[in-house]
Amino acid sequence: MNASNVNFSDVLIIITVVLAIILALLYYFNKVSMRKMVQAQDFIDNNRTTVQIFIIDKKQEKPSPSNLPKAVYEQMPKTSKMRKANLVRAKVGPQIVTLICDKPVFNVLPVKKNVKVDLAGIYIIGITGMKLEDKKKKTLTEKMTLNLNNKVSKK
Repeated sequence: MNASNVNFSDVLIIITVVLAIILALLYYFNKVSMRKMVQAQDFIDNNRTTVQIFIIDKKQEKPSPSNLPKAVYEQMPKTSKMRKANLVRAKVGPQIVTLICDKPVFNVLPVKKNVKVDLAGIYIIGITGMKLEDKKKKTLTEKMTLNLNNKVSKK
């Protein structure tokens, strides 16, 4: 079959088959990742504890054996090792440990203060007794919008 014998319909069929294969692969990988996410959420829900901690420091950096326990670092997927993570050094009881948290929790954690948090292993789920939305640092545009809304509502 040479290039002059290829019809538009042949090209269209090949493109359709390739797109169908790609969509099937995406569906499969999405299903697998959703299953893992549900298992992780079940683990978090089963192992949740409320603890008082003193936050020493918080940083966004790549995980390494020096800032995480060796066993935890070895179990992490390669993609997680290459990305920056929200790491929090805190004193939990008598020990100083490094904890991991999500961005919304990381943004509102106060440094050099005692805070009650929900922990699941080394993962900070949330802050007890504090709404994350209220304590988040607002950008300049958010502050201006809030001020305008307050002025308009007062009139």
